[in-house]
Amino acid sequence: MPILITGADGFIGRALVQRLLGAASLAAGVSDRLVLLDRSFASPPTDPRVRCVSGDLTEPEVLREAVGSGADLVFHLASIPGGAAEADFALGLNVNLVGTLSLLEQLRAQSRRATLVFASTIGVYGVPMPALIEESTVPAPSLSYGAEKLAAEILLSDYSRRGFVDGRSLRLPGIVARPPARSGLLSAFLSDLIRMLSAGGRFTCPVSADGKCWWMSRPCVIDNLLHAARLDVTAQAGRRVWLLPVLHASIGQIVEAIAAICGAEVLERVTYRPDAALQAQFASYPPLSCPASVGAGFRNDGSLDSLVRRALEGP
Repeated sequence: MPILITGADGFIGRALVQRLLGAASLAAGVSDRLVLLDRSFASPPTDPRVRCVSGDLTEPEVLREAVGSGADLVFHLASIPGGAAEADFALGLNVNLVGTLSLLEQLRAQSRRATLVFASTIGVYGVPMPALIEESTVPAPSLSYGAEKLAAEILLSDYSRRGFVDGRSLRLPGIVARPPARSGLLSAFLSDLIRMLSAGGRFTCPVSADGKCWWMSRPCVIDNLLHAARLDVTAQAGRRVWLLPVLHASIGQIVEAIAAICGAEVLERVTYRPDAALQAQFASYPPLSCPASVGAGFRNDGSLDSLVRRALEGP
């Protein structure tokens, strides 16, 4: 039975597809092992093991085509991100919550239980955050995106409790370094900082040098998504929601890490013009403690040097 990936043509989805196609478990010559769902595909994979479904996650006929005769494993990455969801409430609600519910219902109707890895968000915590985020910290989203993702987490946990699916939600931070695009992500400046300074350009940072953020590279988040798919939830006291052990570092520390790789002149190519709203939402993060996630095998990039280097790599 195939693996289904929603949001498969996105920044994380494309990297996940590439990683899976290189995995030994996808034997050469086996057709229709990966089913990719997105609204459209800029460059559809030509691999015979891949089937692409173009369409809206919220359309029943599109979901029926994507799930087909069933799915063993689903990576649910599709979403309307924070800025776009805040600008268009109906769109965000329809995709982030109603679309997720529709997917769960489609999976409930199949004859066998699918494992579902859900890309949630640290946006469930809202702002201002407490002095320390722990695995027991109660979510309090302050944007519609976070509220929609939290509601979807709760639904996934309940569907899992009832045995309809075997779900696990990962609360992802901003993943770097995204390519320049109109993504609707308010946190896109974190990727722009790394990408532009590493390429020799200048960058005006919309938050202060001492602004603290949570950081993870795209290869690292792919590692964690795949680990979540393999995880035996019964051995983890039934835990369904995971806070990832991100790197906690200031903007200035990231700039210094780039300079250590690309040369000291990097320090002269960045200026700071803090925006109070962005600073509060994306550069005022406290330390994070998640020993259960670390014990379960989830990992961060290890060091800021590794983060910057991996952020500029492929998957």
